[in-house]
Amino acid sequence: MLHKTKNVLIAGLSALIIFSTQVQAVTPSPQMIEQFKQLPKSEQERIAKQYGIDPSMLSSSSTTTTVENPQVVEPRSVQNNVLDQSEDEAIIQGTKTTASVEALDNKKEQQLKPFGYDLFAGSPSTFAPVSDVPVPAEYMVGPGDTLNVQLYGKENNNYQLVVGRDGAVQFPDLGPISLVGLSFAEARHLLQDKIAQSMIGINANITMGELRSIRIFVAGDAFKPGSYTVSSLSTMTQALFVSGGVNQIGSLRNIQLKRAGKTVGTLDLYDLLMRGDASGDKRLQSGDVVFIPSAGGMVSVMGEVRRPAIYELKNNESMGDVIKMASGLNPGAYPKASVVERYSDKSVKTVINVDLTANSGLATLVKNGDVLNVKSASNRVENAVTLSGAVIRPGKYQWTSQLKVADLLPSIWGNLTITADLDYALLVREINQRGDIEVHRIALGKAITDPFSLFNVALQPRDTLLVFDYEDREKLLAPIITKLKNQSRFGEAAKLVSINGNVRFPGQYPLTVNADVKELIIAAGGLEEGAYTMAAELTRQVVSQTDGVAIKHQQLSLNDVMNDPSSVIELQSRDILTVRTLPDWQDTRWVTIKGEVKFPGTYSIQRGETLKGVINRAGGYTNNASLKSAVFLRQSVKDKERLELAKLSDELRREIAAKALTKDTPTVGYADAQLMLKELENVQVVGRLVVDLNALELGIDEANLDLEDADALYVPAKNQTVSVMGQVQHPSTHRFKEGVTFEQYLSMAGGPRKRADDDRTYIIKADGSVVLPNESSWFSSNNQIEPGDTIIVPLDTEYKDSLTLWGQVTTIIYNSAIAVAAIATL
Repeated sequence: MLHKTKNVLIAGLSALIIFSTQVQAVTPSPQMIEQFKQLPKSEQERIAKQYGIDPSMLSSSSTTTTVENPQVVEPRSVQNNVLDQSEDEAIIQGTKTTASVEALDNKKEQQLKPFGYDLFAGSPSTFAPVSDVPVPAEYMVGPGDTLNVQLYGKENNNYQLVVGRDGAVQFPDLGPISLVGLSFAEARHLLQDKIAQSMIGINANITMGELRSIRIFVAGDAFKPGSYTVSSLSTMTQALFVSGGVNQIGSLRNIQLKRAGKTVGTLDLYDLLMRGDASGDKRLQSGDVVFIPSAGGMVSVMGEVRRPAIYELKNNESMGDVIKMASGLNPGAYPKASVVERYSDKSVKTVINVDLTANSGLATLVKNGDVLNVKSASNRVENAVTLSGAVIRPGKYQWTSQLKVADLLPSIWGNLTITADLDYALLVREINQRGDIEVHRIALGKAITDPFSLFNVALQPRDTLLVFDYEDREKLLAPIITKLKNQSRFGEAAKLVSINGNVRFPGQYPLTVNADVKELIIAAGGLEEGAYTMAAELTRQVVSQTDGVAIKHQQLSLNDVMNDPSSVIELQSRDILTVRTLPDWQDTRWVTIKGEVKFPGTYSIQRGETLKGVINRAGGYTNNASLKSAVFLRQSVKDKERLELAKLSDELRREIAAKALTKDTPTVGYADAQLMLKELENVQVVGRLVVDLNALELGIDEANLDLEDADALYVPAKNQTVSVMGQVQHPSTHRFKEGVTFEQYLSMAGGPRKRADDDRTYIIKADGSVVLPNESSWFSSNNQIEPGDTIIVPLDTEYKDSLTLWGQVTTIIYNSAIAVAAIATL
């Protein structure tokens, strides 16, 4: 059968060689390849050598197979105790009571994880033998090992020699050679000597082939204890990985290797993890037991250390050893005040202070259950001055002896922003260990340009220089004012003063050292336009324990204060300076005149100037002006209309709600009512004031009125139309015809609708006034329609209790619409 198989294979190989130049020619069938694989390896090599082909061409399959490494380790399902960040922040931001500090420490302690167990974060799923590592020279050759022998020289041969159970290898032409008790180096040397003696002219190269497998045991607190088959090159750490590592109570520092009932090695994984020392990682032999005892003492290290964690203790370890386990201290640590929480003999927690900067503190022995908390250093900077505000490079700067303001800010252009206040800056200085401050005023312009100025003061450590922006004082002043208020003790007045009136930035300011009235005015940004400098009022409180508080008012001249160096009035705490405004002072007021005037535009007015005077300044009316249709707008009237509109909307909303709570059936649905209220709220008020320009033109003084700021007069051209709006069949605008009556205009619009309220129809005259037609007399003046008039037919709301209110809504909406339309036509 074997001979027949050889013949078939030889025929297939011959065909392959002959037709190798043809693409997809005759190729060996899969059955031939499988038969080739079943031949002995020496026979495969002989056939391939005879026909000069690569054996891999026949041993490989025709179909491509993706080779993937098996998943040896799967992730462990470990639940970590994660600190709740929200609770942590709440504790930090809250009041620092003893309970809150203890709660925060407990949270941090619960967050700590045992060190080193992450090395075994996975559990094994299968066994992958170690076969691709170099074989050391001291490796002991045993039964099952394979030696690869390559002979070269006079003859070339390759042999794979398997060590038998008797410890010998069967070497062709040399017979059995015993390798019992020999290392790989010794066995190689022995074989090379045998070959050199027996085979003249032949050299040998000997390497290790496949290694034998050994059976070992992993016991104790392993993740998956049991018996495992591993490579003969495996060590203790590889046995740990095969078994999934150490469980949560297993020891990392006392892993024992037992052989024949005796402990032959001890592995401390801390040496491997912290120092890279694998000298204790012994190589395993068949039958060895890797025993993992339970962990010994534990110590928790938290605070300002580089690696906070829970560490396992060995015999007589000190605080210095624990700090080394934690990789040392952080730069911000304060080891002098470290704290150790320890259980006493009475099972009560005690606290021990340990100075980790002293040898005695480092030599303190650690006990099981200790919690070492290394405190942090203070965030305060000792030898620094702080620069903030309107500067280009704010921050902390090193303080040196004789450092002055000009040294910190040498250039106005290069160090300050464009909007920096060069007349008012504050130097905040701590005056005692409690952090109390005093404030000095600095004129930066003089300090920088004149090095010998009194404002170029020498700085001290922990000084803060605040540079103000011309438009931003409140933000920088707030913490200083708060600090001055808080440091006022034992009934002392806070060092604060106030200024109000006609200054740029009225408010409360710190009372600086040797402050006077002039400095307070400079702090407020100076006087506003129109300030009365002849007299200002300084209010001072005189406090007496016997007579109480007396208020004194002092009149002073700001001209003398600002210009006379001898007129220095020093300030005291709680002083109030009031700067008055010039009598009859007013800001520039403007009124607008548009439409049919000769010179329309915006005009400046003074207090008491009248409408007639401004019309005359505008050149009077043109010939096409319709004085009766003029629209006069005023801001104060607009504000009043807006307020009344809001009141009306609230009143209607309350009445609708009250109606819904009663038994009466509402005449208006809820959706309609809400739509009406929304429409009412969206009405744009214009602030129209009815004026009679015709009477003013005739010289009647009662028709004249004093103007206010932002008044506007719109004089339209003559209007020859009459509008009919509201609840009519066809709202429209008609050409004015002399003699056409009120009823006739209604008829032109199709007459009232079914829901129209005929009895409350009204006329909006061209001047904005509202009149009701007099039905008792057809020839009444109220029935006379004039050019520009608008007839309004309101809606019948069928709500008798609030009929007046609904009528007001309709009136306001239509009046506003007509006013806006009149302005838009200009």
